[in-house]
Formats: sequence, C-alpha cells, structure tokens
Amino acid sequence: MKKLKELLGKSFKVVAFIFFTILWSLFVYLIEGEWLYFFPLIIGDIIFWETISWQFWKRRKKEKKPKSGVRSWFDAILFAVIAATILRTFLIEAYTIPTSSMEKSLLIGDFLFVSKVSYGPRVPNTPIAFPLVHHTLPFTKNTPAFSDIIQLDYHRMKGFGQIERNDCVVFNYPADDLEFPERPVDKKENYIKRCVGIPGDVLELKNTDLYVNGKAQEITDKMKNQFKYFVKTTGNGFSQRTLSKYDVYEGGALPRQGEYELILSDENYDSFSKFTYIQKIEKIIEPIGIKKDDRVYPKSDAFNWNVDNFGPIKVPAKGVSVDLNIENIALYKRIIEVYEQNSLEIKQDGIYVNGEKETSYTFQMNYYWMMGDNRQNSLDSRYWGFVPEDHIVGKALFIWMSWDKNATGINKIRWDRLFNAVH
Repeated sequence: MKKLKELLGKSFKVVAFIFFTILWSLFVYLIEGEWLYFFPLIIGDIIFWETISWQFWKRRKKEKKPKSGVRSWFDAILFAVIAATILRTFLIEAYTIPTSSMEKSLLIGDFLFVSKVSYGPRVPNTPIAFPLVHHTLPFTKNTPAFSDIIQLDYHRMKGFGQIERNDCVVFNYPADDLEFPERPVDKKENYIKRCVGIPGDVLELKNTDLYVNGKAQEITDKMKNQFKYFVKTTGNGFSQRTLSKYDVYEGGALPRQGEYELILSDENYDSFSKFTYIQKIEKIIEPIGIKKDDRVYPKSDAFNWNVDNFGPIKVPAKGVSVDLNIENIALYKRIIEVYEQNSLEIKQDGIYVNGEKETSYTFQMNYYWMMGDNRQNSLDSRYWGFVPEDHIVGKALFIWMSWDKNATGINKIRWDRLFNAVH
C-alpha cells in the first residue's frame, strides 16, 4: 500500500475512491440493495468536497480559504436537507397515529419510526417534490408539494424481508384517489393498519372473529383488539373517573338511563364483568346476511357482507389467475382498472379487458388485506378492499414519543410507551 501511494502520489485518493465505488456498486448490485448506492457520496464528501465537517471535534491544522458565515450556513442547511431527504425516502420516516383505528395497540398521539428497508424502499413515483413534506405545502390547504411533470413506474428495491401476517404496516390509502385524483400513489395519504392477510390467504369474519385459511387469527399478547359492547347498569351509570381509569374513551351513554354502548378491549370486558352494578354486557354484532352500511366492500348487491360477517375472500397474488364473471367482477374491478391500469367493460355477453373478451385475469401485483385492531371502529380493507404492493410504505418499528391530549402537565407524555417496539 505504501509503495502504491508513492507511485500514484496525489492521485492516490482519487484512484482509491473510484476503486471503492466500483467494488461498493458491485456489492450493492449483488444484494439488490439499491438504496445503498448513495453511500460513496458521503465518502466523497469526507475526502474531497468537505461540505460538512465530519470531524468537527478535531481542530484543523491548516484552514483553506474561509467561507463566509452565510455560505457556511447555506452549505450546512443544504447538506442537512439532502441527507434528511435521502433518509426519509430510502431508510426511515416518522409517522403519527391520527385516529383510534389501532386502539389499544397504538394510541392517538403515538409518534412512530417507520422502516423503509424492512420491505424494501420504493423509488419515488414523483421525483420532483418539495423536500421533507408529503403531498401539501406547509401552511397551505390544497397547494401540491410535488410536480407530476416526471412520473416513474413502480419499482421496489431489495429489502430485509417480506410482509408477514400481523405486521403493523404503513401504506398509502388506496381509496385516496376518489377524493384527490391528482395525487400519485406515493403522495396518497398514509395509513397504518395490521396486515392480517398476505397474497394467497383466504379470509373470513364470523361474528367479529377473524379466520385466516380456515384457522382463527393468531393473537399475541401485544395485540389489543377492541369491540363494541352493549352495557346495562342498575341505573347508577359510569362516572367519567371510572371510564378514564380503564382507558375507555370511545362510545357513550344511550337514551335509556343506565345503558351504554362502549368500545372495550378484552381486559376491559373482564374488569367490567366483575362490577356488581352491571346487569348485562354483550358484544354488538351485525347479523349474517344484512348489509347495513353501503360503504362495505365490494359495493355490490351480489355480496351482502358486513364488518362483522365478511367473506370468505381470497387475497390476490402476483401471477395467479382468477375466473371472471358477472357475479365476482365487483371484487376485482378496481384492481383491473385502477391499480393495474387496464380498460374494463362489462357487457351483456361478458367482460372485456383492454378490448378483448376475457373469462379470467392474471394479477400483475401482490395484494394485502389490512385491518385495524379496533375492529368495529376502523376504516380498513372491509371498506376499500385490497392494498396493492406498490402502496406499501414500510413497517412500523417503535414509538419514540407518545402524547396524551386528555392529560395535563407532565402527564401528557405517556412515559411507559417511549421507545416501545411496535408489535
């Protein structure tokens, strides 16, 4: 190495950098980890460009031509924005729980870190965008934070693994285009749910109980499913203090004195069942064959499913074909037309895809079935169907902050939830 340095002289660093970049690129190519290609840029900055003082704790012996204060601040801010954008796009992103659909597993006010590399980061569909924001510019209501001049096809880089059943997954809301048709896939609203069905699974809900491939869903200690219950007391009713003690915030009193409709976890149910002044407590279940809510998927009279009795339904898998007919087309219409961008016509003599009469269809992507742990108060796949693989953002890792808006003072921070892993 010493002789090589003497031979190359001042060119040694350049040659070494080029050699390292070639070897690194070959390594990244072999592991299909395209999100690691940017690493030589950091090495190059350390060796040549010195945009950031990577050894800020050391005092430099010889200073180059000093930069002005404005220039130094500009360089630092520019590099910070670029680095944060790379991290946010390809490695990890912060996310906040906005609704109670995952209560009690995840609470409103939980701040999460979401891993992009767990399932592989996506190449952005819209590369021209304002950095570090999602779809709308700050301090505006409807001003897009992106330009659709350039639109790239879906491509996902190699990740550390695949989506598994019961993972808590962040994804782009599939039905977002019904309200905001101008938003590309990667700029749709972010949602978080539990993936209860992976490609090829058959799912069915029987009286609120979920069955996957004919077996009851595997429930872990960290999963906190909740359901609606009718609760009848002797007439004294619940005090707000009692409800708060058991973290019951959803539901409320019914018109008749002493009667309530409350959303309870299994722990709440066990505790309330022991109260001497409770006369009756039973789960509220929509009966089989009665579709009270027209929003339930699929929106067709051929399927009389509801949120408590749903299916059976099979999750589509890439490369797998399904028979197409008038009876089942409602299940796959949105997949064929919207997610996989084909033309679809339903005529008296059959179904036409891209102008050709078809009796079957082969899926081009994998799909997933997402549900909230707050089972009867969750806008999930029971309302908008399958989630395509190109809508997957990443896997929820851990809670770095949790903020309780109902508490006061220092108790607003849920200290016991800080840095808890998401299960």
